[in-house]
Amino acid sequence: MRTVMYILTTIAVVGLAFWAYRENYATQQALSDADRLHANIRAAHARLAVLRAEWAFQNRPDRLRDLADLNFDRLGLLPLHPGQFGQVDQVAYPPQPMLPITDPVDVSTMNYEALNGLSEEKIE
Repeated sequence: MRTVMYILTTIAVVGLAFWAYRENYATQQALSDADRLHANIRAAHARLAVLRAEWAFQNRPDRLRDLADLNFDRLGLLPLHPGQFGQVDQVAYPPQPMLPITDPVDVSTMNYEALNGLSEEKIE
């Protein structure tokens, strides 16, 4: 009986050693993947910072003003003035709703009891 116990214990130790070996390499692979992803994220952040700097450089007001002056014949761009903007009350709204409301519901007079009564009627 003692021999069987020794054999089972040896098999269990070998099995646990094999499991620990596989888990160690799986963990190392996961850590390697995480490091690679972090490096990719850092590179993407660096590229994004460069793109933001390039965008800010290309959209300088003096550069855009010079480009508008150079291409005035083709584009006809003029500077904006406050008098060019309208007021909210000058906006023309459509005279009638786009979709007709055929069965309106007055929710301002509804209360909790009415809703409970309505829901109990629907359940029955």
